[in-house]
Order: sequence, then C-alpha cells, then structure tokens
Amino acid sequence: MDLVELKVGGFGGQGIILAGLIIGKAATLFDNQHSAMTQSFGPEARGSACSSQVIISKNRILYPYVRRPNILVVMSQEAFTKFSPSLVPDGTLLYESDLVELANLPAGVKTAGIPCTRIAEELGTKIVANIVMVGFFTGQTGVVSREAIRKAIENSVPRGTEKLNLEAFERGYTFGSSDAKQRVAS
Repeated sequence: MDLVELKVGGFGGQGIILAGLIIGKAATLFDNQHSAMTQSFGPEARGSACSSQVIISKNRILYPYVRRPNILVVMSQEAFTKFSPSLVPDGTLLYESDLVELANLPAGVKTAGIPCTRIAEELGTKIVANIVMVGFFTGQTGVVSREAIRKAIENSVPRGTEKLNLEAFERGYTFGSSDAKQRVAS
C-alpha cells in the first residue's frame, strides 16, 4: 500500500497518543517512509475519548489529516462506536477483544482481535497494553517493519522501561503474526 491512513482510538490513559507516535516515528526515522500524526482528546486527561491519526506513505504527504482510515485500531467500546463508521468498506479493524464488542461493520471489513490488556497484566502491568497493541498491529499489517517499531519503542518509552515495553511488543507481535482468525464482515 502506498498510502495508509491509520486511526488509533481508545480512552485517555491507555497510551493511544504514544501508540500513534511510535508507529509514525518508526515509519519515518527507521523505515525510510513519510508519516504525519495528529491527535485529539476530550477535555479530561483520563477516561475521555481520544485518538491519534497517522498517515504513512512512500511519497510526500500533502494532507496530514486522516479522512477515511483504511486501518482502525480501537481499544475501547466508545472508540469503536465513534470511529468505526469512518472505516473504508474494505478496511482493517484491529480491536481489544476483551473491551470491544463488534456490531454494524461495513461489508468487507477485515477484523482481528487481541486481549491486549489481559496480556499486559500477565506481564505485570496493564500500562503496556498499548504496546501489546502496537505489536499486534505490526504483526497483522506489516505497514512498518518489526525492527523499526522496536527502535521507536526503545527511544520513546520512559527510561528504564525499555525491556518491559519490548517484551510487550513481542507478545503482541507474536499474537498478530500467528493469528489466523482474521474475519471479513459480510
């Protein structure tokens, strides 16, 4: 794909903005692509709806805003309800399978879920659920290389947490790479 419009949605406190930042940084700094990121969030710091929008392209990006994402990643039911109508009909929806119940998807949408919060809790803290999801996104889509994402994580997360975050990434990546349960909405 020459141009990818990606939207990552969830609620404040889930690391949605950081997830988008890592994906965009990986594409630009470590994968020789172009990227642009915008973000939006509600008035509260935690608990309100938020999203990060990332455009990734082999060519220069002339318009930095996601209009119709071809990949939508959602980590909350509110984000699914709010953002899924904008997904292109043949797009891909990646979702937090313990928190999101799918309904009313456009025909042809490919879906795949991961219990990223549960996996993060198995690692000792649910705060890395976003990084598990970044790993799942990488394994499912291949839009950005595994090594580029690893480098972006290493220089984006708080010092001293790199090992935990890379382990979270690998768990999500493995789940995404081996997940043969991708479904197509009919």
